[in-house]
Amino acid sequence: MDLSVIIVNYNVRDFLENALTSVRQAVKGIEAEVIVVDNASDDGSVEMVGKKFPEVRTIANDTNLGFAAANNIALRVSSGRYILLLNPDTVVQEDTFQTIVGFMDAHPDAGMAGCRILNPDGSLQPACRRSFPTPWVAFTKISGLSALYPESRIFGRYNLGYLDPDVSCEVDAISGSFMTIRRETYEQVGGLDEEYFMYGEDLDWCYRVKQAGWKVYYVSGTRIIHYKGESVRRSEIDEVRHFHRAMRVFVAKNTRRGVLAGLILHAGITVRQWIAFASKSARPARAAILDLLLMAAAWLSAEYLWFGEIFRFPAYAYPASFLVPWAVVASAMYSMGAYTVRKHSLATVAGAVAAGYVFISALTFFFKDYAFSRMVVVISGSLNVVLLTGWRVAARKLFGSGQFARRGIFGRPSLIVGADESGREVARRLRANPQGGYDVVGFIDTTSRRIGEKYDGVEILGSIDNIGKVILQEKVSEVIFSTDVLSYKDILSVIAKTKHRSVNFRLVPNSLEVIIGKTHIDRLNDLPFVQIEYGLNRLSNRFFKRLLDIVGGCILYVTLYPFARSSAGNRLRIADLPAVLRGRMSLVGPTGSGDGEASPAGRDAYLGKRGLTSLADLNTRDELTADERERYDVYYAKNQSIVLDLEILMKSIRTGK
Repeated sequence: MDLSVIIVNYNVRDFLENALTSVRQAVKGIEAEVIVVDNASDDGSVEMVGKKFPEVRTIANDTNLGFAAANNIALRVSSGRYILLLNPDTVVQEDTFQTIVGFMDAHPDAGMAGCRILNPDGSLQPACRRSFPTPWVAFTKISGLSALYPESRIFGRYNLGYLDPDVSCEVDAISGSFMTIRRETYEQVGGLDEEYFMYGEDLDWCYRVKQAGWKVYYVSGTRIIHYKGESVRRSEIDEVRHFHRAMRVFVAKNTRRGVLAGLILHAGITVRQWIAFASKSARPARAAILDLLLMAAAWLSAEYLWFGEIFRFPAYAYPASFLVPWAVVASAMYSMGAYTVRKHSLATVAGAVAAGYVFISALTFFFKDYAFSRMVVVISGSLNVVLLTGWRVAARKLFGSGQFARRGIFGRPSLIVGADESGREVARRLRANPQGGYDVVGFIDTTSRRIGEKYDGVEILGSIDNIGKVILQEKVSEVIFSTDVLSYKDILSVIAKTKHRSVNFRLVPNSLEVIIGKTHIDRLNDLPFVQIEYGLNRLSNRFFKRLLDIVGGCILYVTLYPFARSSAGNRLRIADLPAVLRGRMSLVGPTGSGDGEASPAGRDAYLGKRGLTSLADLNTRDELTADERERYDVYYAKNQSIVLDLEILMKSIRTGK
């Protein structure tokens, strides 16, 4: 047997399915076996493998034994001439295994080999070729010199950035996410050291292989994608602690350069751990400090608005007036996750500020020396709701990335690569689920012959040859590949060519059940819209919505209504404005035929009054089916707010015919 492929899995079922799908294509033409060792996953991984990949041998552990121990179980039962350790959050090309086997056959001195590994954005993953951590290499990494001069032979040795990624070469170490070892080498040096739970065991294995007289190679002729760290994200594992513990184990075990060198390396690891901790804590700390400054400004502004001057209160009051409200609000925000897991949720920020100021108002009854003016507290609290949410909105617009990059009213502008039936089905499912966050702007076809054609209202904008130009023109932030259309080799080639663009690349496996990307996995299956209370039905939302209808309706009646002759074909049906002022319609609402036509029985109870314009009306790639328009209406009803109404209204006025 030529090759044994070993995959250790822990709670990454969807990534594992995608990896096994690519592996199934890559093993064609060679004699191979695939072994999956599951470390007590509770997400249905074992059942999925048994159902969809019956040819794969599965070993299910009762507990999470860690990466090294789980691999060793499979290593002992493997039978291939070469053994490949592969992470479950990877995608391999169709020629990857043949290339690696061919390289190992042609290089009898090669005890171990890895390949070119790409990040999901197409950039090279530095860990696919690296050096052992000598004192000098550790110093350049910790001091930042390796990052400042990555291509320097003196300072860039940590990740060997001075080497041409297109040239195969001998290196010290390769990444454990794709690691091929010759059977003779394995039998000589043994398996992975189980003292490492995770991290470091691959570096240790490379070191032992080199010590045994074998060479370790980086092979540039094939490539994979590695969605790094997915198992860690789905567990309670402290990856920072395990990583630095692994580095200490490696230094203690393999460094024989004297006491001074050992002390330097251990000190370097400690400093690096401090830096990692500080870096992890820095972003919430920066946000909290900015909140403090804005809250102090809000307090002074409230003083000026109420009294016409600032610093009206006694001098002793200001430190407490600035710090106590901030401490209360910051504590509320932290406990509600506004600085951590829900830092992008504006509702969480606003709710934490409101809750904090309710508590602060109560405090003024007990501390009379600071109860100078409750109106200043009320005004500053109102200002802080605006300021603390406002700067986050501004930061998202200016520096947003990932799932918030270039997000429009319909979601992130997205291209679907593949205009065949499977690609069109992906487009239909995305359009049928507005809350998914994808705005499908067009298709990319394999050739340029059909550019300009439309399917279900979505146009073919380009081919894989000019996808970079389309990404720039359409300001695309998501590119979704249908794996039924392109080979994995072609997909990785496209990703590699567009690696310098700010784009997230995602894959839809053949099952059409999920979209796999770096930041998250989205499910494509249609799910019912179940919610106890829609935003539209909240009393406060209904009050402000009616207020907007009256105020906005009067403005439009004076400015636009005299020039409106017909509502037909317009995104904003101004001719129906009198029905808004009479309360029979709304400026923004679900779709309808206009003229205040009565809604179907019960419709107003959950979707609201028909609108002069709607969320669906803004979709310039219309030709929406009745069911799709209904889904847009439901999405609007669930997420209705005065801000959303104003955005829809302004865009309708700007783009109206």
